[in-house]
Amino acid sequence: MSDDDGGFPTDYEIAQSAEKEHITDVLDSWGIGSDDLELFGDYKAKLSHDAVTRLRDNADNNDGNLILVTGMTPTPMGEGKTVTTVGLGQTLNHVGEDAMIAVREPSLGPVFGVKGGAAGGGYSQVLPMEDINLHFTGDLHALTSAHNLISAMLDAKLSQSDEFDIDVNDVSWPRSMDMNDRALRNMVIGLGESGGTPREDRFLLTAASELMAVLCLAEDLGDLKERVARIIVAYEKDGGVVTVDDIDATGPVTMLLKDAIKPNLVQTIEGTPAFVHGGPFANIAHGTNSLIADKTAFGMGDYLVTEAGFGSDLGAEKFMNIVCRLGDMTPNAIVLVSTVRALKYHGMGMWPADLDAVQEAGVEELEAGFANLDKHVANLQKFGVDVVVALNRFPDDTDEEVQTVLDHCREDLGVQIAESNVFAEGSEGGVDLAEHVIEAAEASDEDDFDHLYADEDSIKTKIETVATEVYGADSVNYVGSAEEDIERMEDLGFDDMPVCLSKTFHSLSDDASKKGAPTGWELDVRELYPSAGAGFLVALTGDVLDMPGLPAEPAAAGMDIDEDGNISGLF
Repeated sequence: MSDDDGGFPTDYEIAQSAEKEHITDVLDSWGIGSDDLELFGDYKAKLSHDAVTRLRDNADNNDGNLILVTGMTPTPMGEGKTVTTVGLGQTLNHVGEDAMIAVREPSLGPVFGVKGGAAGGGYSQVLPMEDINLHFTGDLHALTSAHNLISAMLDAKLSQSDEFDIDVNDVSWPRSMDMNDRALRNMVIGLGESGGTPREDRFLLTAASELMAVLCLAEDLGDLKERVARIIVAYEKDGGVVTVDDIDATGPVTMLLKDAIKPNLVQTIEGTPAFVHGGPFANIAHGTNSLIADKTAFGMGDYLVTEAGFGSDLGAEKFMNIVCRLGDMTPNAIVLVSTVRALKYHGMGMWPADLDAVQEAGVEELEAGFANLDKHVANLQKFGVDVVVALNRFPDDTDEEVQTVLDHCREDLGVQIAESNVFAEGSEGGVDLAEHVIEAAEASDEDDFDHLYADEDSIKTKIETVATEVYGADSVNYVGSAEEDIERMEDLGFDDMPVCLSKTFHSLSDDASKKGAPTGWELDVRELYPSAGAGFLVALTGDVLDMPGLPAEPAAAGMDIDEDGNISGLF
């Protein structure tokens, strides 16, 4: 359900009126004492290294259930994936299960850009919403500083040392900031008499930094340090790699991240504990919160509800093929979030979005959009995990439209589906969904789970498997530097890594304008590079931006704060 229902309060108003407990009181009944926490005020805390170790030891003896929440191809209207994640976690506790929630930290770029915050909404939010969406516990700032320390130390080597014969045209480590700014996408640095070595450079959003992926895939501080050391920052003229360790940056970079690796704990609007930790992109990275948060949560409860970024073709595919592989995890059920208006949007083949036209569309357009939903369901079933569709209901959805979707899933697809009203009703609106999820999790068999490709498959086989099996492409074309890049990856011994395909999130295809489930197309892969610290290869398709720009009317323009510190316009 949406907050555009007449007098329904805004997310911020709901968050401000909620009765929050002190975070120590929230966590006391979950086996976490005040000595385990590093407090950031009354409602935010980091979990100490010792507590993480103890809880992860508990998790080894706990046969917990991992529930992944994903979605159909997203629309500009939003489908409510985080709302569903938070709402389902609350509801599982409401019906008597011990459930934890783990979601990503918001980046300031999207908060002030188009998307807005990422704390859920309505009566399924994580709190304190305004803190989480802004500076929170400083993790993004620590990552930005660590990233730019690498940049500074690399440029110091370039200008003041002849230790490496670095090709200035083959420096792979850009600079970083946690703000959308298109002017920083391309630049020339090192100008002036004392400016260093002139070369082209660029900025990316901190959420797109390999350091973010490294932080979220590290098992502990020691593993983090090893991963940081492996990051490739440049290439020598003879093709050799230059790593973070080579430029003597491993220690200081890890030092800057020593607190950022500690998972953050907050509460939902109903008092369910929630990890909010890490936030990598789901196109050029894997798009889920930290492994440390996930594995710690299993030491606290019987269910963990987590989410993957964008649609299931991006976030969920990477969760299955990268995160579960590297983290040795097995999902017990998948929740696929859908909405009536997203189905209409895809049924109308709409690009760009016309929200008024979507509102006026009917059942015919809705049914035409089933192709997108069906493809996502079929894709997820290939991993051997049961899928439950969550129909996130909005105020303008008619009973006929809702019933049409319910009937299609039950009768045509043969999958469980539940209407979800957790936005407006909190846990009371998610009972049917929770019951279906519990049923699926209890019936799950870990032996049924499988990745789509094997470690030993060739790089091209991995790419082509995802392209044809998940995206629906007929074949793959290797253009630009892709062939040379693959040869370089093989020469460096990286061909056993999983592949992270970077693709538009607006479509199952590589063309953002194509809606539904496009067929008869070929995927163009233009470039590959290693995220050696994270442990995967990135294959670039299309024109995916790692430094977004602000729109003509950014969300920031509608935000304000009064003399008493009351915030308005944050969503």
